[in-house]
Amino acid sequence: MHRIGYVLPDGFQVMALATQAVFEFANLLAGKPFYAVDIYALDGSARASTGLALQTKPLTVRSNADTWLVVGTIVPLPVEPELLKLLRKIAVRARRIAGLCTGAFILADTGLLDGRRATTHWYCAEDLQQRHPSVQVEADRIYIADGPIWTSAGMTAELDLALALVEKDLGADIARSVAHHLVMHQRRSGGQSQHSEMLKLAPKSDRIQQALEHARRNLAQPLSVEDLAEAVNLSPRQFSRVFTAETGQSPAKAVEGLRLEAARLMIESSRHPLEVVAKETGFRDRRHMREAFMRGFGIPPQAVRREARGAA
Repeated sequence: MHRIGYVLPDGFQVMALATQAVFEFANLLAGKPFYAVDIYALDGSARASTGLALQTKPLTVRSNADTWLVVGTIVPLPVEPELLKLLRKIAVRARRIAGLCTGAFILADTGLLDGRRATTHWYCAEDLQQRHPSVQVEADRIYIADGPIWTSAGMTAELDLALALVEKDLGADIARSVAHHLVMHQRRSGGQSQHSEMLKLAPKSDRIQQALEHARRNLAQPLSVEDLAEAVNLSPRQFSRVFTAETGQSPAKAVEGLRLEAARLMIESSRHPLEVVAKETGFRDRRHMREAFMRGFGIPPQAVRREARGAA
């Protein structure tokens, strides 16, 4: 049985505890109790940022887990020296240890992140880099696994990291089924950006949201204004007017943003030739995709791939 141990500092953010559902459903779908989950804190209790008081197992030098998940706080503050001392000791015996959200600050304070790649909530990434120059902070990542040390971005990204752990342990099919049972819209890879193009557009009506979903699912198609308008039963003129009013962008500009987001993820997480990436994400050809990358990111697709390979 694989033992999961949560470590809670005082002021912990309760969202991290939602990741327990990932391991719970993994057990159900695997048909056996593969994971055993325990919660630890200094002195056997911790208080959440919401005021919730939680009784836990006391964290001691004898505490054991195969995977430790160190939970973060809303504002990353120094934790007790005793907690850092214990984490350094118990991490040696574990298979892996992860910092959830600002839990990366706690791992960095222990020295476990020295010389490693790491991520955290985008709002705190610059602070993490300034406090710990020896850590290679990559602010725009959902999660990062650097050897046995894992870190994640904030809030819902913790679920993505937990799913990645399940995939590592039990395979992609189980992880996919867990995501489906938890009604997660999609499983995000670690290399995916913390900033969603869909979220940035933030349409107010269901119709425009449906148009964007239609575009995201059909990026390889031309996706003209007429195509999008037909998908939501509006005239092209009415659709363009409503779309621009709700998102602040033209349909063509929004679709290019979705293509760029998908192409970047595909380049970072696969070995497909750039010609294939361009075709799959709806660009006319490799040259057209390069022009869009220069407009959107300021660097060509080849540079994105080199950075991804260098990080790997």
